[in-house]
Amino acid sequence: MTDFSPVHRDLIDRVPLSPDARIEEEVVVYDHNGVTLEGFVVFDAALTGPRPAVVVVHDWTGLREYPKARAHMLARLGYFVFCADIYGQGRRFEAVEDCQTEAGKYYGDLPLLRARVGAAYDRVVLDERSDNARIAVIGYCFGGSAALEFARAGAPVAATVSFHGGLVVHEPADVDKITGPLLVLTGGSDPVVPDETLVAFENELRTRDDLDWTVTTYAGAPHAFTLPGTPPYRELADRRSWRAMLDLFSETLS
Repeated sequence: MTDFSPVHRDLIDRVPLSPDARIEEEVVVYDHNGVTLEGFVVFDAALTGPRPAVVVVHDWTGLREYPKARAHMLARLGYFVFCADIYGQGRRFEAVEDCQTEAGKYYGDLPLLRARVGAAYDRVVLDERSDNARIAVIGYCFGGSAALEFARAGAPVAATVSFHGGLVVHEPADVDKITGPLLVLTGGSDPVVPDETLVAFENELRTRDDLDWTVTTYAGAPHAFTLPGTPPYRELADRRSWRAMLDLFSETLS
């Protein structure tokens, strides 16, 4: 099992662990167009049969400890969780300049970004522990942007959730293929998503009358407000946004 830092262990322990649960992890090596990717799976082995699944997309640092901690929280709730690897095996970063460069490759090539999320989604579909009719995709920061872009690709996801993700506005609107509901959880003091960008994004969603979407803005919350142990962390916004996601899952994945 992953040896989590205290701040992430405390985060995981917010979700009570059932006495009968057997939380297990797996490293899953998979491929996209010749690029080796290394995903991370967490699930409760005490459960039998297919269960609802969640694909978690990492922030711009790559698949490091934080998304794995969120995966453990979801696994304790009975979900089969697959942490996607967008960058590739071993490509994990700390320096801001390196993160900007790597993430920029995908913001500059949105079809590639969608396809990398799709490679993880396809891997989940092939897993017999996953209920393919009940798969959600969520992401944090860069991963929130990636989750929303994947929804635009038209995959039959049950729900898509973005936590403080960058909101890419498309002109003309590119919402025709979105299937399940969107939940966008953003900070009211996030310089990455200024008011004009948020309005433009919402106006794009409004071009489709039948699209199910919700945008929630948390007062005073900066970018990356769910990352514990960092200056932007806001506990109230973190807890409320987590509950908002679970409320959506109770409607779409139950």
